[in-house]
Amino acid sequence: MKVGLIGAGAIAHFLLEEINGKQLENLCITSVFVRDKEKHQLLESNYGVKLYTDIEAFLDSEIDIVVEAANIEAVHTLLPSAIRKKDVVVISVGALVEEELLTELNSLANEYNRRLYLPSGAVGGLDLLQNAHALGTVTSVKLTTRKPASSLVEETIEEAKVIFEGNATEAIRCYPKNMNVSIVLALASIGFDETKVTLVADPEIDKNIHQIEVTGDFGEATFTIINNPLPANPKTSYLAAMSILGTLKRINRKLLIG
Repeated sequence: MKVGLIGAGAIAHFLLEEINGKQLENLCITSVFVRDKEKHQLLESNYGVKLYTDIEAFLDSEIDIVVEAANIEAVHTLLPSAIRKKDVVVISVGALVEEELLTELNSLANEYNRRLYLPSGAVGGLDLLQNAHALGTVTSVKLTTRKPASSLVEETIEEAKVIFEGNATEAIRCYPKNMNVSIVLALASIGFDETKVTLVADPEIDKNIHQIEVTGDFGEATFTIINNPLPANPKTSYLAAMSILGTLKRINRKLLIG
């Protein structure tokens, strides 16, 4: 499967190294869409890809699937064009809190017979959550995220401090770079406004910690994910990057688990 990447940041570099650098079977990144071709010129020689600055030329290249590894803005501006021509993997799921955009992408995917894949990102348990909500009977989803204080607040604090309480819609609007996890949880279950979110700035930790609590007719579930940072970029979750690679590997498998 030939992959086209949108973006050339930390996650894109991780994917290039893991897929092209290690020559994974049945996966190859062949095209990369960037804003500044000169800035990222070395990617062509290092990984054997072709760089594009024109989105239509990128989409018309010999790729089977597009991976958005950029930001929320890219989802808004580029994905409506991409989904018309290719299946798409989206990591900046926070953009999908905008109902108009989500509706548009769903409509285009149906019209052009395309698939829109949303990796689990920095969390897990989405299989359980979706299964538990198969009959629409999950009644409560709560996410408590703890992050190093320095990544959330400018002032020095001595003890953990709750800096946000609300729902997923409010969380992603207040913290667009920090709360993608709340959006993927909401999409997998009871919706943006019903998914409850608490964000804690903690000066005693150096990793991101996500605790998810689910209640419904099935029973109750609680799971905790402690994320190591991506070695190349401490601001990015290692698991978020791996979730894209895992999604790509699973797409062509005949044996599907979960």
